Amino acid sequence: MSHTSHCAELAPSILMSEHESLGTENTNTHPASADKKDSKGHPHSLAGMHPHTNRFLADGSPKCRLIAWEVTRSCNLACKHCRAEAHPEPYENELSTIEAKALIDTFPSVGEPIIIFTGGDPMIRPDVYELAAYARDKGLRCVMSPNGTLITEESAKQIKEAGFQRCSISIDGADAASHDAFRGVAGAFEASMRGIELLKQEGVEFQINTTVTKSNLHTFKEIFKLCESIGAAAWHIFLLVPMGRASDIEEEVITANEYEEVLHWFYDFRKQTSMHLKATCAPHYYRIMRQRAKEEGIPVDFENFGMDAMTRGCLGGTGFCFISHTGQVQPCGYLTLDCGNVRTTHFPELWKSTPWFQKFRNQDDYEGKCGICEYHKVCGGCRARAHSMKDNPMAQEPLCTYIPKKQK
Repeated sequence: MSHTSHCAELAPSILMSEHESLGTENTNTHPASADKKDSKGHPHSLAGMHPHTNRFLADGSPKCRLIAWEVTRSCNLACKHCRAEAHPEPYENELSTIEAKALIDTFPSVGEPIIIFTGGDPMIRPDVYELAAYARDKGLRCVMSPNGTLITEESAKQIKEAGFQRCSISIDGADAASHDAFRGVAGAFEASMRGIELLKQEGVEFQINTTVTKSNLHTFKEIFKLCESIGAAAWHIFLLVPMGRASDIEEEVITANEYEEVLHWFYDFRKQTSMHLKATCAPHYYRIMRQRAKEEGIPVDFENFGMDAMTRGCLGGTGFCFISHTGQVQPCGYLTLDCGNVRTTHFPELWKSTPWFQKFRNQDDYEGKCGICEYHKVCGGCRARAHSMKDNPMAQEPLCTYIPKKQK
């Protein structure tokens, strides 16, 4: 199953507002044009976005930059961490084609977001290519998050023709045995690899997503080598949020210290490759990046860190949201807060005025050390993890070891 709950697994980093602080470290944000590359050779093609463009709607709300749209919850896999189950048939009450197109019609009015077609496996939905082409024709960038096992020569061509600009494929082990154990289906690894080869034949860009667990943490170098060897455009790591079936594998959640260690390792690892690396559901990374850069005397700017220099960690409700197969809106797929339904309320209205979204946009509403942390603007803590582990989405991030200056 694709990562239905992942916050922003496919899209480029979201730019910070020019009115938001990037923390206490010097950022020297003077980026080159968006089609150039940073010093590591990472391309920055953010569909025309530029750090100095207006990032607010007319009413002052932040523009929505990313929407993860669960076009179907149906899937052929039963991944340990995912909120859905193996269920190839359509779920009851999914948005119809007419409803889905009407929803797409509203997207440009909230900021022309990148649309992540996710699931379940979005390929199971028969009209997914029609919907993507419809969104593309409205000038929206579309990407897809299938699990890769269902990709055939014909569907790879359809993905290309519909205008999907990238696919993400989740690989959680360096070999078939470890990956298949996590995915719950024998043969999933080989099937995903076949799917990747078919995407490459069609010239469709792909990235690899990997969920960090205690079981695979020690094999990350091998997974990285695999990503490089098959030609992935990017490798995104995801820190497990214990919800859905993942709540039954809490022993796989790494500790706060391990969390800190893996992100420091990730910071060093990015220097070794031209492949774009991104830590997702890991907001601490943007604090660590600034701490390490300061120690090394490196400005946190576009030239040195690309779009990572102009984004924040947790984007839920601030630049990103999740829409379920039934039209339910949430800050992200992991954070199951009721933020309204597009069937009853116009999506732009939900984006602009949903109370939970308003709270996530105001640091004064954050509790504990997240509310006073000098890195809040670039981190924010994982709201889903706070909700899952502390039963309070505004609580301080449970897996953070950093002590803010105001708390010392």
